[in-house]
Amino acid sequence: MKFLLFGTTLFFTMLAMILPAPTQSLAQQALPTAAAKSIVFFGDSITELGINPSGYITKIKQRLAKENVGSNYELLGAGISGNKVYDLFLRLEDDVLRKNPSAVVIFVGVNDVWHKALLGTGTDANKFEVFYVAIIKKLQEKSIKVILCTPAVIGERTDSSNPQDGDLNHYSNIIRRLAQKYSCSLCDFRKAFLEYNLTHNSANAESGILTNDRVHLNDKGNQLVADMLFPVLFGK
Repeated sequence: MKFLLFGTTLFFTMLAMILPAPTQSLAQQALPTAAAKSIVFFGDSITELGINPSGYITKIKQRLAKENVGSNYELLGAGISGNKVYDLFLRLEDDVLRKNPSAVVIFVGVNDVWHKALLGTGTDANKFEVFYVAIIKKLQEKSIKVILCTPAVIGERTDSSNPQDGDLNHYSNIIRRLAQKYSCSLCDFRKAFLEYNLTHNSANAESGILTNDRVHLNDKGNQLVADMLFPVLFGK
């Protein structure tokens, strides 16, 4: 009897070694998920504030949740207050390229213009273009879709009396030209904000239409930016 029990135990032990382990049921197996497509929003304080509850990045996320775009997207804010174009160039590797994005939105230029008068640390137009081109090329070398944005406003008066209007127009023209030269998508916020103010700012106020303080976006400004970027990013 002892021999029989020993033989039975040995038989089942050998059988367990020979037969494959039972597989998990379909319900137990982890289903593969599609990798998220990362989109980085790269800019200054306007973009830094874009992740706030009423910010333009948040508004884009909310619209994505409502609409069937057909893909899985991760929206990443990479805005830092006070940044100019060369600041973006210096942190491009750490804050953008390491995230392996499929698309990058570049929204910069206000501080390059504004800080000339405010702090004496702006960016001359020729240097602005050199750094901007360097950023575009580094992104396109990685086959990343690049969306360029013109700087919107520094003051919302409609009679061209905002002190930085001339420079903003000049730097916006640089960005428009680069978008065409390097086949980048363009969101022309400068043009859109001027047109909106002509219609909605009959009192010629310097702020309060699309901005809180002449520069940073209020809820309507964030909504306008989100509405312009959405179809460029998602084709809807």
